[in-house]
Amino acid sequence: MAKTVGIVSLKGGVGKTSIVSSLGDALSNFGKKVLIVDANFSAPNLGMHFNIIDPEITLHHVLSRRANIKDSIHRVKNMDVIPSSMFQKIPISPMMLKDKIGSIKRKYDFILLDSAPSVEEDTLSVINASDSLIFVTTPDYPTISSTLKSVKIAKEKGITIDGIIINKVLNKDFEISPESIQETTGVPVLAVIPYNIHFIRSVSEFVPYTTLKPKSEGSAEIKKLAATLSGEKYKTFSWKNIFFLTPRIEEINRDMFYERVFQ
Repeated sequence: MAKTVGIVSLKGGVGKTSIVSSLGDALSNFGKKVLIVDANFSAPNLGMHFNIIDPEITLHHVLSRRANIKDSIHRVKNMDVIPSSMFQKIPISPMMLKDKIGSIKRKYDFILLDSAPSVEEDTLSVINASDSLIFVTTPDYPTISSTLKSVKIAKEKGITIDGIIINKVLNKDFEISPESIQETTGVPVLAVIPYNIHFIRSVSEFVPYTTLKPKSEGSAEIKKLAATLSGEKYKTFSWKNIFFLTPRIEEINRDMFYERVFQ
């Protein structure tokens, strides 16, 4: 039975969809059966990351009762993708998402839901359909403010929060530190991903960033997170581990998550 994880941010531009595609890719490379779903109904673009531009059947058709969810699944590389409609205006019932996803959960180990950057019904449907949530943020005050709002909504609904991914990190003094983000939100930081121009390139080449640049620091962080979520072990050599004896906060949190869930 799949664990359904909602990948959430209430602010656009944080790289959430790229994280979804790369995390799905990393999980599948650990041998997990993975489905990633574009649940951004108002401005979908997950399909575009895989050159699925205008498919005949999408999640919109499923949520409007025009198609079976099994017919909306596209096999891409080593995982499955359900896109939404970018060009067709199809009235839907977003809150049906949980039931539709539930009908195929037995086929997968993980289902990742790419949510909309809003507090509208789109995002609420993802929160409602998820077993747990991971928030994506960037280390700046406007985005952290939006992250706090989404954390509050999830806690009010009693949804399990696995953690936060800090994306597009420049390692500048003016950025909010992972420690401060964790203290402010009350949510553990599970991954810190540096900014890399090849995230943009990966979209133009229709492959996940973890496939395009598998040895990059960002890919290593995503793979470590995937390993943590799936109970696998993934270690890489890093000079940082040689010169900095104190483990970083995200490494500590991943170890704690792994021990709590799998040991």
